[in-house]
Order: sequence, then C-alpha cells, then structure tokens
Amino acid sequence: MQHVSLAAESRENTGKGAARSLRRQGKVPAVIYGHAFVARALAVEHRALGKLLELIGGEAALLDVSIDGAAPIKALVREVQRNPVRRTDVIHLDLYAVVADEPIEVDVPVHIIGTAEGVRNQGGVLDHHLHRITLKVLPADIPDHIEVDVTDLTVGHAIHVRDVTVPNGEIMNDGDVSIVSVVVTRAEVAAETTVAVEGEPELIKKGKGEEGEGAGEGEEGEAKPAGK
Repeated sequence: MQHVSLAAESRENTGKGAARSLRRQGKVPAVIYGHAFVARALAVEHRALGKLLELIGGEAALLDVSIDGAAPIKALVREVQRNPVRRTDVIHLDLYAVVADEPIEVDVPVHIIGTAEGVRNQGGVLDHHLHRITLKVLPADIPDHIEVDVTDLTVGHAIHVRDVTVPNGEIMNDGDVSIVSVVVTRAEVAAETTVAVEGEPELIKKGKGEEGEGAGEGEEGEAKPAGK
C-alpha cells in the first residue's frame, strides 16, 4: 500500500471559534486518536493536505504523521469532512493511529477489472453495488484496493463477498452481499413486456344485451304484480 507523509502541529484551542480561526490561516483542524493512544488536537496545512488527498484518492493509505517535528506516527485517514458547497475545501480531518502488531478494521475500495461476458455479448449492463470492503488486517498488510475480475460474469449472475479472498486479511462483510452483477437493460425489459402484451388474446367486452343469466332484471323484463 501507499506510504505518504503529513506534517502536523499540536493545538491547544478547540471549538468552532478556534476552528474558524485556523481556516482563516490556511490550516485545517484535525485530531489523531487510536487504541491506547491519547487523542491529540492537531492542525495541518490546507494546501499540503489537499495534495495528499489527491495523491491517495480513494485508496487506503498508511500515513507517517509527524507532529511538531517529532518521529512520525503511523496513522490512517479515518474521516474527511468537507464543505458541503465547495467539496475541495476540507474542514476537518480525523486520523487513526495504528500499532504495527495490532490488527485493525479498515474500508478498502473495490476495483472492477475486465469486461463482463454479459456486457460484451449478451447486451447486459454492469451494476456495481459494493464499492468498499471492510477488512481486519495488520497495518502493514492493508492493500491499496481489492480487485474483482468480472470477465466471466454473465447476465443474471453476480459476484458476492464470499467469492473474494484477501491475502493476510479477514473480510468482515456478510458473505451473501453482492459486489457486482450483470443485469438486463430497461429497454430490453420494456421490449419483452410489450411483446408479451401484444401476444395476449383480445378481450371482447359484453354489452348489456349480451349479459348472461339475470339480464334485464329490474328493467323491462321485470315481472309485474297480477291485476295491475
């Protein structure tokens, strides 16, 4: 997996006011925490963080976080909070400190490789359901991504979590969850439905005079009392 570095500095002031002040200085408030690790409030340069996030993209990456110039701490990006209006603006960063011999749970992106048989030759469409798989793994064994080969996948079939293995890692997702499948297109479904409707026999509606038993009851055919 990727190993990248991030410089950070300690900060004493917390809260919304302090966070706004940091952002005006071109910095992003952050926090680092982890098992048996005392949580620390940090600040990182917005520009450096933006470049780092662009570099790792959606991949799982182990960071060397250097706080106040000290020896780096191994950590993972746990959460990135962004401005809802300007998505390029990061407003807070959560880092999770890891220990080399302690397994952790981490979400790893799924990469689809190959072109499915059902897409190539059967007119189907690839439907990607699960974009991340949760692994329990040692930090050093975290993969950048998990590859799922769909080359032999045909229409109406799917690849499930149980069909995937990751070296040195335990998959935590339910094995019955579908990762990717090939489905028929809506146009084909609509065409099949149209053909089925056109093939049905035409129903002939009966008029009032063509009703079965009881026709005319309560109208001209109704019996009248004798003598009237």
